[in-house]
Amino acid sequence: MKKSNINFQKRYDGALNADQLAAVTHTEGPLLVIAGAGSGKTRTLTYRAAYLVEKGVRPSAILLLTFTRKASQEMLRRATQLLDERCGKIAGGTFHSFANATLRRYASHMGLDPAFGILDRNDSENLIGLLRKELQPATRQRSFPRNKTLADIFSRVVNKGLSLQEVIENDYPHFESHLETIGRLHQLFEIRKQEHRFLDYDDLLVYLRRLLAEYPDVQDRISNRFHYIMVDEYQDTNTIQAEILYLLTRTNQNIMVVGDDAQSIYAFRGANFRNIIDFPKRFPATRIVSLEENYRSNQPVLTLTNAIIERAREKFTKNLFSQKKDGAKPVIVNAEDEYSQSRFIVDQIKDLQNRGMPVNEIAVLFRASFHSFDLEIELSREGFAFVKMGGFKFVESAHIKDVLAHMRVMANVYDRISWYRILLLLEKVGPKTAQKIFEAILAEKSGYTGLLSAEVAGSKALERLKMLFATLDTKPETVGEMGQTIVDYYLPILKSRFDDHPRRAKDLEHLVDIMERYQSLDAFLTDMALEPPTVSFENSLYTDGTGSDRLTLSTIHSAKGLEWRTVFVIWTLDGRFPSVHSLHKEDELEEELRLMYVAATRAKENLFFTYPGNVWDRSTGLILNQPSRFLDNMPDDILDKEYEYR
Repeated sequence: MKKSNINFQKRYDGALNADQLAAVTHTEGPLLVIAGAGSGKTRTLTYRAAYLVEKGVRPSAILLLTFTRKASQEMLRRATQLLDERCGKIAGGTFHSFANATLRRYASHMGLDPAFGILDRNDSENLIGLLRKELQPATRQRSFPRNKTLADIFSRVVNKGLSLQEVIENDYPHFESHLETIGRLHQLFEIRKQEHRFLDYDDLLVYLRRLLAEYPDVQDRISNRFHYIMVDEYQDTNTIQAEILYLLTRTNQNIMVVGDDAQSIYAFRGANFRNIIDFPKRFPATRIVSLEENYRSNQPVLTLTNAIIERAREKFTKNLFSQKKDGAKPVIVNAEDEYSQSRFIVDQIKDLQNRGMPVNEIAVLFRASFHSFDLEIELSREGFAFVKMGGFKFVESAHIKDVLAHMRVMANVYDRISWYRILLLLEKVGPKTAQKIFEAILAEKSGYTGLLSAEVAGSKALERLKMLFATLDTKPETVGEMGQTIVDYYLPILKSRFDDHPRRAKDLEHLVDIMERYQSLDAFLTDMALEPPTVSFENSLYTDGTGSDRLTLSTIHSAKGLEWRTVFVIWTLDGRFPSVHSLHKEDELEEELRLMYVAATRAKENLFFTYPGNVWDRSTGLILNQPSRFLDNMPDDILDKEYEYR
């Protein structure tokens, strides 16, 4: 590398490895940095910001785009500590904050009021709710999507660059019968935003792209202002964001994007995998630098993760390596059933603790939130405190509470709270009617006679409820059979109340599986009441002053960017991970492979994969009993196989 004549304050060559240094000191022309997991991505961006300033670039001529304000602030804070306060003057922020500032400056070009208001997601949902009333009675049908779902649909249209029809056909096929009405509502939503001078989050990106594409003079002005652009997590950008970056670099193509194609796992949010793959095509002079030295994991973990991602159909080839050569090989365990899987993890955690590993250095990861339900019960039974990321509290989700309410009145017919919850699910039953029915149940003092004698004009739903309890009251059943009977009754209600009912139905299947382990209804309900899963907040840890001694449970999506000494990845069963629904969709299957890679690269020292055998999949009628195809047939010198755990 050619030496610069500048007398730099910092010895960059001593603080960075060769590949990091190559990325930091490349200043002219497009640069794609493929930053493998744990390879010092943030460090590289931080040092490059300081390097550019120290080289004499005006801080205001540098634009750093990230996906959270916190990320950009942290990078610039580190750069300031590394160099001086000049780094704090770099233009840093999110795509949306940059769009907001730019649009206010050039509002007249787009016919916008410079004082336009911004609708957050809740505002958008409220506006949609108001507009639905104008399209009644079409929007009053129980099967019509709710406000939140409509907002999600409209957002996907923008972020995925698809038509409304394509989004509904691909992601919400159960709403196809409402396509025409949803289309009218979408048009009305766009009109009203314009009339009231509002932009939502998606509009900010759409209008910025239009501004840059339709006004070359503005594009030149902005492009000339920012001589250097740096972008973090480029694999997570959507189509519009990639187009904005292309337009911003018309004058100066000094753009550095940092990302990892192997960690592109957010297609459901609109992220486009093709952005990072096709970057060298969009910028033909691109230099590619791969960061392959991993500072997180030992070599046995990395050898497996390299083998996993090698199976990807399309990728930038890289080979992660570590100076930490020693360590145990990753292990895959075939448990007899889900309960055995949970017991294996509990036993391993106890063993790790006995060997001195703090429990907060251990994590259990899973593809879907409901995969951890059984484990949560076992951990609570054993007295383990834990936090959960990326999911909801098991017994506090509405559909779980609905089913449990039916079971609670089987154990205690005078449970007022549960009766009210059950009755208010029914059509034509409001609070006053629910109160009258419950008072009749109390007055009869003979089980469900008061319910069976209740009358509500024209309420077929009440008659279905009567039939359910008549069946439950006369037919002796196990706890699992009772639960399945209630779930079968509840499914039509679930479909009428929740737009994401297919996902919630899966949760209920899992709940029934848990019930089947119990011999007594009272024992099941006692566990649900006294040992419920701990509080969780989506995408963030719950802390109450004792977080240092808590185990972490997390969806893999929420674990990205985090690390632990020991990681368990559960339900690595073919048909669950990958999902049975992705097996015939090549792009979805590829994303699930990358999801497995992300899970594996969270581990520093110990990595376990587990899967229960002989699982019946209700949706397909198949018995699932094979390990994930992403792990199957791995050589024994890479992955230890513990075939049975009883």
